[in-house]
Amino acid sequence: MTYKTLLVHLDETPRRKERLQLACTLAARFDAHLVGLFALGSARIPSYALAEAGPLVLAIEERRRGEAAAAAEKEFRDAERRGGGKSEWRVSKEDAAGAVRLSARYSDLVVLGQPQPGDGLGRAIAEDVILASGRPVLMVPYAGHFPDAGKRVLVAWNASPEAARAVTDALPLLARAQNVEVVVFEGGGDHGEPPGADLALYLARHGVKATAARQSAPGVDIGSQILSRAADNDTDLIVMGAYGHSRMRELALGGATRSMLDAMTVPVLMAH
Repeated sequence: MTYKTLLVHLDETPRRKERLQLACTLAARFDAHLVGLFALGSARIPSYALAEAGPLVLAIEERRRGEAAAAAEKEFRDAERRGGGKSEWRVSKEDAAGAVRLSARYSDLVVLGQPQPGDGLGRAIAEDVILASGRPVLMVPYAGHFPDAGKRVLVAWNASPEAARAVTDALPLLARAQNVEVVVFEGGGDHGEPPGADLALYLARHGVKATAARQSAPGVDIGSQILSRAADNDTDLIVMGAYGHSRMRELALGGATRSMLDAMTVPVLMAH
């Protein structure tokens, strides 16, 4: 198993360069086709502006978006030439979340940016793609520098369907990692003895050398425990299931998924 098509979402935020760099690194590592998708949310134009000068305001907004797309494409093409890989550029004028979600279904891995505090659109895109695209999503933090990921991996394991899906989707990365640690953060359950041993054996059959451990910190939420463990072990990638449900006009994330989306400090591969 490997990644043959990667999708990276680009927008107007300065942090798009960071996730583009990581996406290019991964595309080169797996000799994958990289798709750059520029998609913005609907323009927020005050009703009074539309009432007074609707056509002019819309024309100005259209020109601004075109210039933003051109700037993003230049960055993408420059990164493409440096990487020397296979790539494709796309621009969508449709709903950003829907555009990313649709393109994701033709990709093996989606690279998104962690939404910054107060960025409602970025949050909506992230939640929608994580819960409704059917593809693994690699979230890149909004702070920090991440030119690479996947050398030291922490797998947050609880034997749930979501966690199992995340591990399977992460196998290409895990197989190339220098260190993989499977950690059960609550309870023992049917994880083997010690907890996580069954998954470590499963990974070994795929050529992944992994260790298993258990961590318990009563009173501390799971998301904080995961981040603390990652910091202690110099982890550069977290793999975990994304918990929640999606309904029409409503997205609801589980506690650990929500806290990770809010406070991640290293790239996180999530699958639902």
